[in-house]
This record gives sequence, C-alpha cells and structure tokens, in this order.
Amino acid sequence: MSTSAPVLAAVDGSEPSLKALTWAIEAALGHGTEVVAAHVRAGRGSASTDGPDPVRAKVEEILAGYGEQAPPVRYVAVDGHPAPALCELARKAGLLVLGSRGLGGFAALLLGSTGRKCAAQAPCPVVVVPHESRTAEASGQTGPPGRVVLGLDPEETADEVIEFAFAGAARRGVELQVVSTYRVPLRALTTMGDLVPGDAADARGVGLALTAGQRERLTAFAERYPKVAVDPVVAPADPAGRLVTASRTADLLVVGRHHRRLTTDSLIMGSVANAVLLHAHCAVAVVPGR
Repeated sequence: MSTSAPVLAAVDGSEPSLKALTWAIEAALGHGTEVVAAHVRAGRGSASTDGPDPVRAKVEEILAGYGEQAPPVRYVAVDGHPAPALCELARKAGLLVLGSRGLGGFAALLLGSTGRKCAAQAPCPVVVVPHESRTAEASGQTGPPGRVVLGLDPEETADEVIEFAFAGAARRGVELQVVSTYRVPLRALTTMGDLVPGDAADARGVGLALTAGQRERLTAFAERYPKVAVDPVVAPADPAGRLVTASRTADLLVVGRHHRRLTTDSLIMGSVANAVLLHAHCAVAVVPGR
C-alpha cells in the first residue's frame, strides 16, 4: 500500500469492528499515515445526524487509549449499502480493514457477505480481522511469533501480492513463510496408500519444479528485503487447507485475488482466497493484482 494513502477501517460499534479499528490504527502507525474510520449506515436516511453518535464515541474511546501515540484518525458516516459504500471510499485508501462476522450459527466462519464482497471488489488490499473464537481455536500452537504467511503460486501470484507480504514482514520484523503446494495425482496412490514408482517420480518432479519456480519468484523480493527471514515451504497438499493450518501460528496470512474479473460486481476471487477468508485463524489480507 502507499505510505501516503490512509488506512480505511469499517466501524459500526460492534466488537469485531472495533477490533478491526485497532488493527487499522496499528497499521497506520507502521505506515506513518492516517486512519479513516467509516460508519456506513445501512439504508438511505436510516440514521439522524442530530444528537450524539454512539459509533463515533466508541471510536474516540479506542483512540484515547493510544494517547499522544495515536495516528491522525478521521471519522466519517455515510448512508448506503455497506459493501458498495466501502469500496467507493477505498478508492482513496491504501488498505481497507474489516471485522469478521460472528453472528448466530455462523460464528465459526470468519466472513460475512459485506466482507466477502469487499474482498472481491475493493480497489485496494483488504484485511479481514478474525473473530475471537477463531483466534482462540489456535491457542497453544507453536511457531515463530507474529509471522506473516504468503500463499504463492509462482505462475499466478501477482508481484503486488508478494510485495505486500514482504513489506508486512519487514515492518513487523518477523519471519515470512511462503507456502506453495501441489497435488499428487490420484493415480499415484495404490489401495494400500503407497506411491506407484513411476508416478512417485512424476510427483517428485512436480515438487522440484515448483521449488525452483518459487525460488525464482522470490529472488528479487528477498534482495529488496534482506532483513526478512524467509521460510520456503513446498508441499503436496490442498492449498487452502495448508494455508489455514499455517494461519494457526501466524499474525497475517496474505493471498492474492484473481485480477481477471468478468464484471465490476463479480465475486470471483479464487477458491483458495475464499476458503481462507472463511476458515483462517489470523487476519487475512486479500491483495488485488494488476
């Protein structure tokens, strides 16, 4: 994201949105920019501008906790449907941060419809901060503290996605784990679970080629960010499942969004991005490519 563009945080007074606001404030401090706390009031004229604004009051309460260390925070309230309004505001933002939805029977899912639409359509990177029930499930896991995880397909992942992950790890001073996966053909398995020798060699060849492709894609970024320790992972696995597992020991999981959209309101962002948004245990950044 641009260091001069603000961090846009969607707030509605709920605990998930206030958690997202805190995440946005920390991001703004790292980037040296301001936060725009946006409250989208569903439905035209659904709320009066007269009297105290309870959402603004909660934003100011969070901000007061930072004292003199707080970044500039600008509060805006607009009427409309949340996803289109936030995507429009995001045109002038470097990052959009949303809280998760944990309502009713869907508490186990990270994402609601507004978050999914924004992740698929926003012109800037979108970070979805998980519900506490998701992070609680990952408690007790071991791994490097606070690391960033990048899901990388060497042939498909845009440079903007890789740059976002490296820059995020550099600002935090943490390890970057890069995960690339490949599928073992079903024909390579016997009924006893052993690999057929010929097909096993094919699978190893796929893994070696992917390792080489991953190394090639990362070289320029590793040179640009020499202080970032990179943990390259290449494994035969389902990509979404492997990334969700990695999210248990991460603070941020970065995935790319398909940049070939059929229409401006398309919700196509890739099955892997969609799956990790639904099931990840840490904050997820969905980064569009050009």
